Amino acid sequence: MLDVRGISVCYGPLTAVRNLSLSVADGAIVSLIGSNGAGKTTTMKAIIGLKPVSGGEIHFDGERIDGVSASQRVGRGIALSPEGRRVFPQMSVLDNLLVGGYSQRDKAQQKKTLDQIYGYFPRLVERRSQMAGSLSGGEQQMVAIGRALMARPRLLLLDEPSLGLAPIIVDEIARIIGEINRDIGMSIILVEQNAKLALNLCHEAFVLETGAVALSGKGQELLASDYVRRAYLGI
Repeated sequence: MLDVRGISVCYGPLTAVRNLSLSVADGAIVSLIGSNGAGKTTTMKAIIGLKPVSGGEIHFDGERIDGVSASQRVGRGIALSPEGRRVFPQMSVLDNLLVGGYSQRDKAQQKKTLDQIYGYFPRLVERRSQMAGSLSGGEQQMVAIGRALMARPRLLLLDEPSLGLAPIIVDEIARIIGEINRDIGMSIILVEQNAKLALNLCHEAFVLETGAVALSGKGQELLASDYVRRAYLGI
């Protein structure tokens, strides 16, 4: 589905990602783990089109997309739930969700998607008229994921969905991510500082260090790696 081929991404003179390659198969969860500044979020921005690549190529469904806009990539089936949630605080939960489905012209399909999201996040049904800025952090994260799902993506990019959340909410979000992948067959790229959560959820994982892939493999294989356990799991 997604094929990232040797991309580099720069911020002025600083190369944040260098010669990075990864692929995502249909229906797979792929995790990117690494320390702060490793290039995880920059990689996600490059995939969705919020940051241009200075080298390499990005292909989606066999077509090269690194030269097309972020809105065109959403139209082709890629959506991002960004780091820090970034809900529209003065808009209701419902309006936040509807913003995510702006490209969907079929109102019946839009309602079906909305009902599906409420099925995953029943708490949002109760909060649908509430201003998003008044929600708890966990509820805002649910809105952010739901907003991305409203675009009906085939590839969902989740950037730090567990950041700053209580452990019980982290477990709930992780469960729902797994359900979305299993129920819909949606491919997911998961960026996480919580390496244990990320490796337990994913089929394939990439360890990023200083903007490059240092290690890759099956999630369970990396959980058993002495290097990963020492560096990222504190074991």
